[in-house]
Amino acid sequence: MLSRFTASQSVEIVVPDQKIPIQHYLRQPRRLVNALADSSRLEQLDADCFRLKMRPLSFMSLTIQPTVDMKVSALANGTVRLRSLECEIRGVEYINRRFSLNLAGRLAPYTLDGVTRLRGKADLEVLVEVPPPIGFTPKPILETTGNGLLKSVLMTIKQRLMHNLLSDYRRWASEQSEAQVAEQTQPVGEQTV
Repeated sequence: MLSRFTASQSVEIVVPDQKIPIQHYLRQPRRLVNALADSSRLEQLDADCFRLKMRPLSFMSLTIQPTVDMKVSALANGTVRLRSLECEIRGVEYINRRFSLNLAGRLAPYTLDGVTRLRGKADLEVLVEVPPPIGFTPKPILETTGNGLLKSVLMTIKQRLMHNLLSDYRRWASEQSEAQVAEQTQPVGEQTV
């Protein structure tokens, strides 16, 4: 039986002012991805593609660990788009052949009353042919459990984003400002090209 599970999560974050606008920070896909997931679970495939080994997920009596390839696109205005490219369930070939994961996310800065904010939304969809013993579970219970699992995945990502993004942005903006000051205060003959 093919089952479809979905979840959506929105986020709105007030961004404290820094010397360098957050739009510049958001143009760096690696930093943003590191804010979303533990760096030990990430592999950078190229400039804007990443492989994320998700934490094991328990669904009824089944435990799976998806590995998702994602593309992160940073637009000039600071908007960031994230979408899944491929997904693999390692170690459970039956599920792997009958599983697809689609993730689409967007995070964009905007200013309201002089305050910069980030507004984002993520949509997650999983299509899977549930294996026989679990497949006999009544459909409403199966859907509630699957949708709840996906919602908890997105909630974890949201919490990481809210906690890690602003602290990394502050650190990055401070480092960039210090580097600019250091470069400007060097004697003319010692400046690097």
